[in-house]
Amino acid sequence: MPTDSSSVSGHGQTVCVTGAGGFIASWIVKLLLERGYTVRGTLRNPDDPKNAHLRELEGAQERLSLRKADLLDYESLKEAINGCDGVFHTASPVTDDPEQMVEPAVNGTKNVIVAAAEAKVKRVVFTSSIGAVYMDPTRGPDVVVDESCWSDLEFCKNTKNWYCYGKAVAEQAAWEEAKEKGVDLVVVNPVLVLGPLLQPTINASIIHILKYLTGSAKTYANSVQAYVHVRDVALAHILVYETPSASGRYLCAESVLHRGDVVEILAKFFPEYPIPTKCSDEVKPRVKPYKFSNQKLQDLGLEFTPVKQCLYDTVKSLQEKGHIAVPKPQEDSIKIQS
Repeated sequence: MPTDSSSVSGHGQTVCVTGAGGFIASWIVKLLLERGYTVRGTLRNPDDPKNAHLRELEGAQERLSLRKADLLDYESLKEAINGCDGVFHTASPVTDDPEQMVEPAVNGTKNVIVAAAEAKVKRVVFTSSIGAVYMDPTRGPDVVVDESCWSDLEFCKNTKNWYCYGKAVAEQAAWEEAKEKGVDLVVVNPVLVLGPLLQPTINASIIHILKYLTGSAKTYANSVQAYVHVRDVALAHILVYETPSASGRYLCAESVLHRGDVVEILAKFFPEYPIPTKCSDEVKPRVKPYKFSNQKLQDLGLEFTPVKQCLYDTVKSLQEKGHIAVPKPQEDSIKIQS
């Protein structure tokens, strides 16, 4: 249990976390409980065994209740949010199917904002994504990606990137609805999130690393990706909730790496796995990382975990959860190498 003043910041406050069983949301619930908040988590099925990890969190027995709610069922959301001081809206589909992505993301978000307005909560923190920020083919290589950037919706549509399209449209809907209803809204835009899993299942962003460890990816792509640690993302949500002056969007990223750098770091830490060494596209020049700014979150006091630590923690967690085998130590080969 933290001993600093942050551990008591939530005493007397009740907050709602939508989609509480998710990768980021589970960490938000964990940190909120550590800080003394009473938490209501919404889930489609609170009795599903995949959500059992939430009840095992420190402070859960005393201050966590899990509520059955669906984003498209306004009454269930209203019931969960009524009487709360704040809302963390993290629930969102992660899919490239336009029907499953766009409508639930947009209408679900509107429902949360309307319920929050009715409950007179003091602030809503919405989990958006880098997907709503950086999809813009006209952006030059020297442009710094920051909170002022928005994804080009037509480009997302034409490239059938429904995840980014859905995230951008949902975030726009959140801003419009919040303005109309007079709700104090703050948005966090995380990049690809890595780190230890609290939930027993593997989520979409972790598959990105898992495929390099299992041998299912024989090569790595000639592309770049921005990364951030899950604990930092959860803490970012709480910082923007607890800081009265926080406003607008907050880009949550630690670094941008080429896939080649990612496999190199993984191979150094975990040489025992069949990590790919070949790029799938060696003809075109190596794609350069884009520039970004995370200054807004740094100004709130967030110290980002280095990407190497993110990658290491991810693999260690996959081993601990039994998602990948832990190779036996090869002492003889270690002696030879040394």
